[in-house]
Amino acid sequence: MNNTLFDKIFRDSNGEIVIAQPPNLPIIVWLTASLLKFIFPSGAINVGLDVVAFGSLFTWAWLELFQGVNYFRRTLGLVVLIAVIASRTVGLNALGSFGF
Repeated sequence: MNNTLFDKIFRDSNGEIVIAQPPNLPIIVWLTASLLKFIFPSGAINVGLDVVAFGSLFTWAWLELFQGVNYFRRTLGLVVLIAVIASRTVGLNALGSFGF
């Protein structure tokens, strides 16, 4: 197998190109909690769902950053991790609409 920059970025250890994968548990939990926040738009349940959504997305990004199958997935984890942290520290309203 050629060891080009493309291969290093997008191929996994088996030589297959990996850009997207089936969702794992943290992404499923994040999506579920984010959707439930629309059903419970205020109150303690909304706050709890917000914490669960944040924690699960943070966990997914952390796992991708350190255990991603290729450099693309690791970079994706880093970008999402920065976005999640920025949404909490800076209070970016645009990111909040996506459940970050």
